[in-house]
This record gives sequence, C-alpha cells and structure tokens, in this order.
Amino acid sequence: MKQLSKLQTIIFLAGSVLMVIGVVLNMIGVLNGPASLHNAGAVVFAVGALAFASIQLQQTYTGRNFTVRRLRRIMSVGDVFFLLSAVLMVEDVFHFIRPLFLNYGLEGYNHYITYVQNNWVVMLLAAAMIEVYTTHRISSELKKEQNESGQA
Repeated sequence: MKQLSKLQTIIFLAGSVLMVIGVVLNMIGVLNGPASLHNAGAVVFAVGALAFASIQLQQTYTGRNFTVRRLRRIMSVGDVFFLLSAVLMVEDVFHFIRPLFLNYGLEGYNHYITYVQNNWVVMLLAAAMIEVYTTHRISSELKKEQNESGQA
C-alpha cells in the first residue's frame, strides 16, 4: 500500500474524528438537545465523511495481489456508503428533497419516510462494517505477502 503523506494522514484522521463527533452531535440534538446541535452534527459528519473518503480513495495499492486489489475495490464501496450516509443525514436535518416527495401527496410522503428518513443510519452501519472487514483483511494479506517475500 502506498503510504500517506503527513498532511494526508492528518486529514484522514481528522475526517474520522469529525464523523464520530458529527454522529454524536446529531444524536444529542435528536434526543434532547437543541436543534442547532442536530444541524451542526449533520454538517460536521458530512465534512468528516468527505475528508475521510477522499483521502482513502487516494491511497492506492500497486502490488499484484488480486485479493488486496479486490478488497480495495470493496473499501471504495464503503467510502461511497459513507458519502451517501452523509447526504442522507444532511437531508434528514435540512429536508432539501422532501418537497419533491410531497408533490405526490400521501403516497409520496410514505415513500419519503420509507426510503429517505433516518436511513443514513443503515448506510453508516453498512459502511462501518465494510471498513472494518476490509481493513482487517488487507492488513493480514499484506503481512502474508511480506512474509512470503521475506522467505523467498
């Protein structure tokens, strides 16, 4: 794996911390806090997800191991899920596209509730599971590759 520069590492870590802070602020705002925390949480999460995903997508693998290349592609899907969860969280807070659904009456509102409202949680869970799995598997594959090259 290509090593990240110092600046890229800082942006990557800051993005991951911002995502966690954004989710916490969003949950506090939903449960019993002021609406401003709910709004700020969505924006903080979106900025963090954009930083995290953009840096992770820049990190490349130049080796020939098919398994690691496949896992990197799967990790890219996880990054897209992080970005989609950010979009859905921002929509859940600011309701940019809800009026489009409401133009279709009660059926449109039901579709909005079914497909958009609070579904950022599902996307975030899927992205986190993909991220944990691929990170663990890539590190074990790279260790295996390093041990094989050292013994040869």
